[in-house]
Amino acid sequence: MSSIRNFDFISCLLVLILMLIGLVNIYSVTYFENMDFFSVSNFFGKQFFFFSVCIVIFFIALMPNIKLYFKYASIIYILMIIILVAVLVFGNEVNGSKSWFSAGGFSLQPSEFMKPVTALALAKYLSNIHSDIKKRSVQFYSFLIISIPLLLIIMQPDPGTALIFLSFYLVLHVVGLPSFYLNIFVASISVFIITILLGRDSILLIGSIIFVIMLIMRIYKGLPKGRLIYLSLISAVFILSVDFIFNNVFEQRHRDRFNLVLGLDEDLKGIGYNTNQSQLAFKAGGIFGEGFMKGSQTKGDFIPEQHSDYIFTTIGEEWGFIGSLLTIIIFTFLLLRIIERTSTQRNLFYKIYSYCVISIIFFHFAINISMVIGIFPSVGIPLPFISYGGSSMLAFTILFAGYIKIDANKKERW
Repeated sequence: MSSIRNFDFISCLLVLILMLIGLVNIYSVTYFENMDFFSVSNFFGKQFFFFSVCIVIFFIALMPNIKLYFKYASIIYILMIIILVAVLVFGNEVNGSKSWFSAGGFSLQPSEFMKPVTALALAKYLSNIHSDIKKRSVQFYSFLIISIPLLLIIMQPDPGTALIFLSFYLVLHVVGLPSFYLNIFVASISVFIITILLGRDSILLIGSIIFVIMLIMRIYKGLPKGRLIYLSLISAVFILSVDFIFNNVFEQRHRDRFNLVLGLDEDLKGIGYNTNQSQLAFKAGGIFGEGFMKGSQTKGDFIPEQHSDYIFTTIGEEWGFIGSLLTIIIFTFLLLRIIERTSTQRNLFYKIYSYCVISIIFFHFAINISMVIGIFPSVGIPLPFISYGGSSMLAFTILFAGYIKIDANKKERW
């Protein structure tokens, strides 16, 4: 084990505080009279059990030599891919997704553990002496490492978890992936949303006008027209595919949530119920909150999944703006601290893995908060270290333990 004096104790303390915030609020949401606090038959007891397991797992993960993680990263990745395939065949279906293995009253979600494993595999591949991210072959294999688990998770289907795997593309950009890919991604998302808002025919008309104007300008200036025509054809095909993707690939619940967020529909009693009740909870909380176990929305059980994906509404209602802001500050400080310490890393494997940790936590945090306050569709993404869920807490603990182990060895180049 690395020398204890090298550990990032501040980050450990911040994560511990987040876990305790989660336990307190899960207790408040799920409390019932004569509840046996530590029985695994109730949500709080089960979460406390996993919290205790996470403490043990954290220290176990710190014991092996860091080089073993590098050595066996590929094997672990392949084993987890096999497990993801197995869950599609033998897994249990929960909330419409075949994502779980269940036994003895406990359930584990392999896709959660795929996140730290993918981070490990990606860091190993990109830190290889022959891996130059500017090379097309390296880009292809990097995309493959990310895309295989992403596609398997989409097949479950679990679009929320799959969405988190896009965070790895941000890591690729940070370590030198040409900005062309990020520009294409941002442009595609923008065109997709605008097409849904304005309609396919309107966008094609606007695009045709822009194309004609740019073509005339190029002819007038004597510039080559091939790239413009090629790009325009690809854009037209993409715009034409939006309707098919939206209406045939997305499920009805996903279409409803997009329409709700984009303001195309208003359904406060149906698909928009969660978001509306969540916003009411924040309003009820005010500045200082209604107090521990005194939230009217919480006690009335008006918000589904309030102990898991919507746990932040409990913080907003019972602890108010002050409690919500404090939680956001803790997350922000944790991310900034990991960023600052990662910037001093000299080992590329360590640095890339730490970037993955930052990106995964940030995506979870940003999407969950945005989802709860109604500016992002509800896609079932937990709040790191806080939301109920043993698989999520264990996976984040393993992910974070990897960072702590790496950070304690930052002077090592090998």
